[in-house]
Amino acid sequence: QVQLVESGGALVQAGGSLRLSCAASGRSFSRHAMGWFRQAPGKEREFVAAVSWSGGTTYYADSVKGRFTISRDNAKNTVNLQMNSLLPEDTAVYYCAATPSPRSYAYETIREKYPYWGQGTQVTVSS
Repeated sequence: QVQLVESGGALVQAGGSLRLSCAASGRSFSRHAMGWFRQAPGKEREFVAAVSWSGGTTYYADSVKGRFTISRDNAKNTVNLQMNSLLPEDTAVYYCAATPSPRSYAYETIREKYPYWGQGTQVTVSS
């Protein structure tokens, strides 16, 4: 029902910034909570940030709080992740994900609850 395509990944120096984008297609995008996850080699995919389908509620993993900002523009069917003050520990493949939500304010942090995923975009932070 929802197709997601990430873009914006790159190689950057520590302390730099990147803006990831996720383009969505499908009729019900505006009623899906959205999330960003990341996965480093040999590690489990971990939660990064989430936003409710209204855009009014956001939640962040402690590791990125204060540095990353998730936002969405339902009119443009896009979700973004602004990443500032990047650290080598942020190196990973970043995935956007969507899950149907019955509440405008609800967000989801659990990987298994997301049925729709993008293909991922590589972010590499050098020290």
